[in-house]
Amino acid sequence: MTPTVLTPILDWLDIAGIAVFALSGAVLAARLKQTFVTMAFFALVTGVGGGTVRDLLIRAPVFWIDDPTVAAVCLGTALIAWFTPIRWWEGKGFDYADGAGLAAYAVIGSAKALAYGIPPIPAALMGVITGCVGGIIRDVVAGRPSIIMSPELYVTPAALSAVLTVGGMSAARLMGISHQWAWGLAFICGFALRSAAIRWEWGLPSYGERGRDHAPPPR
Repeated sequence: MTPTVLTPILDWLDIAGIAVFALSGAVLAARLKQTFVTMAFFALVTGVGGGTVRDLLIRAPVFWIDDPTVAAVCLGTALIAWFTPIRWWEGKGFDYADGAGLAAYAVIGSAKALAYGIPPIPAALMGVITGCVGGIIRDVVAGRPSIIMSPELYVTPAALSAVLTVGGMSAARLMGISHQWAWGLAFICGFALRSAAIRWEWGLPSYGERGRDHAPPPR
């Protein structure tokens, strides 16, 4: 089964997500003072890592193997990072762009999983994997703690976009309307939550945090 999954909207979201994640990998390599080859490698694994794991799990052809555009986008972003100062990519502006890529990838991952006949709950999880795994691979290779190991809302916005994609596509099918409304709403909500987390530093409570607040003082 090889259905046509991407429409123009998802196609643009896909390319944007790949570019943003690839750039985040290349910029991290630049901060570590690595060579261009390392920057290109980081850009590639960050840009395609989540989608590759998703495609393997849903038994689909790996999306970037037969599409030369994807590797070209990753290498192009590595070139941009190589020839630009790191200060251009510092600050919260880049975090917001990463949040947009996260939400876009979560929508694409869930929509593609549904198109390949994956049930709703695993399909939503495929959206989370698509959005988060590339960054996890990047951080593990770089030997630094991943953002998912902090209380900051990161996986949660991806999960929100994924769940809304799955639920919205089911509702759109019942109402006889285009899936594009579901994709757009899911992207906006996930990006809004991630943006709020960046702006106001929202996070989830850590395990045992509540208990420590009410625990008796040590003797």
